[in-house]
Order: sequence, then C-alpha cells, then structure tokens
Amino acid sequence: QEDGYARVLRAQLEAALRASRMVAVCQYNAMADEDVATLRHFLRRHDIHVKFVLNEVARPVLAQSKLRNLLPLFVCRNILLVSPEPRAREMLRVLKGLPFPGACIDDTILSRQGVEELARLPPLEVSQGQTVAALSLLPSQTCSLLQRGPAHLAALLEQHMRRLRGTGGAAEPPPG
Repeated sequence: QEDGYARVLRAQLEAALRASRMVAVCQYNAMADEDVATLRHFLRRHDIHVKFVLNEVARPVLAQSKLRNLLPLFVCRNILLVSPEPRAREMLRVLKGLPFPGACIDDTILSRQGVEELARLPPLEVSQGQTVAALSLLPSQTCSLLQRGPAHLAALLEQHMRRLRGTGGAAEPPPG
C-alpha cells in the first residue's frame, strides 16, 4: 500500500508535467550545493524549474502519461527541468557540462542533439515574419505584372496617335 508522502509527490509531479510544454531529463551527479543553487537560480530566471524526483515516484507517473517514452532515461539519479514554455536555447546555455540525455518539447521527444538543433532555429515570431514577407512579395509582384501590360498598351496607343497626328492625318478615314 502506498503511503501518503509518495501520493503527494506523484500528484505534484503529475501537475508539473501537465503544466509544462518542456520537460528535460538530466542526470544528477554529485554536485556541490553551491553549484546546484546557482543552477537553479539561472534556470529560474528563464522560468525553468528544477524538480528532484525519485525514480520510484517518477516511473509510475511517466508510464501513465504521454511522456512514457522518456522512461529509458530514468536509470540513475535524475532531475527534471520543467517549463511552461519551450526554452531550449536558455536551458542549453545553463547546462553546458551537465549530462543531459533528452527532453520532451511540445509533445516531441528529442535527444540532446535534437534539442541543440531546435535551439538553433530562429524564434517563432521571426519565422512568422519571414513567411508573411515571402507571401506578400508574390501578390505585389503579380499586381505590378498585371499593371505593366495595360500601361504598356496605353503608351503604344498614345505613340501611335502621335504618329498619326504627325503625318498630317493622312491615315485617317475620310469624313462621312
């Protein structure tokens, strides 16, 4: 029978996983308390929270969630880094030397290399701006091409009219 403390820990972990779009698994090696405090501080500045979890608590919770594919990463002492927003770039900057086997970002499980590639991508707002600029370029070019034809025709007709007037109207049909 499960004791009350384990139930509370599971409930806290379930709530943290539900509220997070980014969950990273890091191996927790023997680190000095000062290093852990510094790590937590720098991660918290980017709204990334450090959760120390026991494998006995994490495994049943992960087995029943959409993150069940992260279970093979729980082989030794681990910490979870959770964030309500995907902040791969900031997380990698802080975790330079810490063993970090993988993460789940926006329901996609990634290895460390996948997270590094994701961090190199431009922000979503920049990509959206580039897409809008590319999509608006085509209609403006189409509009200028469509306007060029009638303007060229009008110029040709005007030049033809000047020639006709310049020759004294000989090419005009006789009246009546």
